[in-house]
Amino acid sequence: MSISGAAVGSGRNLRRAVEFGKTHVVRPKGKHQATIVWLHGLGDNGSSWSQLLETLPLPNIKWICPTAPSQPISLFGGFPSTAWFDVVDINEDGPDDMEGLDVAAAHVANLLSNEPADIKLGVGGFSMGAATSLYSATCFALGKYGNGNPYPINLSTIIGLSGWLPCAKTLAGKLEEEQIKNRAASLPIIVCHGKADDVVPFKFGEKSSQALLSNGFKKVTFKPYSALGHYTIPQEMDELCAWLTSTLGLEG
Repeated sequence: MSISGAAVGSGRNLRRAVEFGKTHVVRPKGKHQATIVWLHGLGDNGSSWSQLLETLPLPNIKWICPTAPSQPISLFGGFPSTAWFDVVDINEDGPDDMEGLDVAAAHVANLLSNEPADIKLGVGGFSMGAATSLYSATCFALGKYGNGNPYPINLSTIIGLSGWLPCAKTLAGKLEEEQIKNRAASLPIIVCHGKADDVVPFKFGEKSSQALLSNGFKKVTFKPYSALGHYTIPQEMDELCAWLTSTLGLEG
C-alpha cells in the first residue's frame, strides 16, 4: 500500500546533512481558529500549495506550507528531488522509509509546537505529503513516532489527498491500549482519491482508508472521484472546505 522507501547504508548521516527548504505561511483573514501544516508532493515545494490554499474560503485557518529537503530518490536512480522521505517504487509490499517518515513527522510537529493553546491543529498533504500526514495520524494515536520518541502534538484533523498510509500492515495489534484507542477514535480524517490516478493508484487510497477504519480510526471519511487523476480539482477542494468547516467548527 505504500510507495516504499528504505533507509540504507549511510542514509542516517545523509539525513542529518539535508535541510528543509523555505516555509510559506498563509495567515488567517478572519479569527484564527485552526492551524494546518500542508505538505506538498514529490518534487514540488511549499510555495505552489500556499498560493492555492490562500484562495480557499477558509478565513479562520492559518496554513503552514514547508518545503521538503532535496535528497537522493531511489525511484529516480538516486537523482535528488524535494521529498519528505525516500521512494523506491510503487509497491504494496515494500518496506517504508521509517527514518525519513519520522524526520518528516517531527518537522511537522515542530512547526505546530508554537501555536496558541486554543488553536486546533492539523496536518494535510498531497501524494507523499498525504502519506506523511496519515503517518502523523498514527503517531498521534500511538503517542510516539516509529523510533519510539514521544509524539508531542494534539491533532484535531488529518487530510490526505491522492496518497497512501505508510506502515498500514504493521498497525494491527498496536492500538489496543485504552488511551490509544480513544485518540484514534476521536481524530477526524478525510482521504480523497481519484479513480484515474496513474501515479498513486486509486486502490492505495481506498485500502488506506479501510486500514484506518479497521484499526480503530472511527472518524474516517473517504471520498472517491471518478475522473480525477493525480491532481486536485475545484469539486474536491470545495468538499474539503465544507468538511473542514464542519469538522473544526469554523465560524466562516
